[in-house]
Amino acid sequence: MTTREDIGPLRLAALGLIGPGEPTAVDVVRRLGALQAQDYPGALTSVALRTAGRLRKDVEAALDSGEVVRSWPMRGTLHFVTAEDLRWFLDTVGVRTVGTASKRWADLGLDELQAERARELVDEALAARGRATRAALLTAMADGGVDVTGQRGAHLIGYLALTGSLCLGPTDGDREQLFVRLDDWVPDRRLDREEALAELALRYFTGHGPATVKDLVRWAGCTVRDVRAGLAAVRDRLEAVTVEGTEYLMDPGTPDRLAAARTDAAGVLLLPGFDEFLLGYGDRTAVVPTGFADRIVPGGNGMFRPTVVHGGRVVATWRWTGRGAKRTVDVEPFTELPREVAAAIPGLAAELP
Repeated sequence: MTTREDIGPLRLAALGLIGPGEPTAVDVVRRLGALQAQDYPGALTSVALRTAGRLRKDVEAALDSGEVVRSWPMRGTLHFVTAEDLRWFLDTVGVRTVGTASKRWADLGLDELQAERARELVDEALAARGRATRAALLTAMADGGVDVTGQRGAHLIGYLALTGSLCLGPTDGDREQLFVRLDDWVPDRRLDREEALAELALRYFTGHGPATVKDLVRWAGCTVRDVRAGLAAVRDRLEAVTVEGTEYLMDPGTPDRLAAARTDAAGVLLLPGFDEFLLGYGDRTAVVPTGFADRIVPGGNGMFRPTVVHGGRVVATWRWTGRGAKRTVDVEPFTELPREVAAAIPGLAAELP
């Protein structure tokens, strides 16, 4: 019988944070469907931790090759997705964000006419250069008469990404991601709505389960009706367990993944902020002790601190202090850490991708 204490370790196994790791960064992103990528350096680490090689350069190589891209596929939030999946994400859940932007646009003085003018200018710039920095795109819009001051430029770039004009792909020498035209960089692979909803449910519960319908609604920013429609098509490929009266769904192979990595599950992990272990769920109470959630997101400001995980539960936050040879890891435990946990943290920090 699955208990509440089992949920954290099972999620570690499903998310690929314990066990041998996926062969490539593309395999990681494809399995999970999408990974939070608001914090670009942290997102590179999150993917690398789930690969067999645990190398950031391999994740960057997947971005440079175009196999993985970074965009706003759902909830208006930056994620890594595979290039082959981006269009159906945008068509299925990304489009919902477009429909909720009208009030904010009115506050900023934006309208469809300006947005389409921005699309023309950005398309011209990317057609001429192939790829461009954010600053270059803002300059192209401004030079063409589109006001990009304040938050207007950011909203316009997000809108162009959501409506199929551009995405973030390769990196330059300074490791800033560059924008590219979607049609030049992403294959025209689309799914009909029913197939897309089924794929969304299967990917999520395979890569994140045990999780609930409400968790997927929160993660994808879609409706309960859409989740249930997708789930109906793939339920026979998932395992359902009931914990304290709530139904959780997962890949039937997840318990075996956990059993094969049981030693790792009992150990210590250092995760970057915004990792899917926390951000991938609407309800985090199974892995964050009651009363300590505000330690991870101080003041509810939306900035998630890096975390220390032990036995499938978050037990502390951490951060780097100092620079170069004097850099050390500073840990803020929720309660007194077991001696072996505290002793493991410096070495784990030094080995982070």
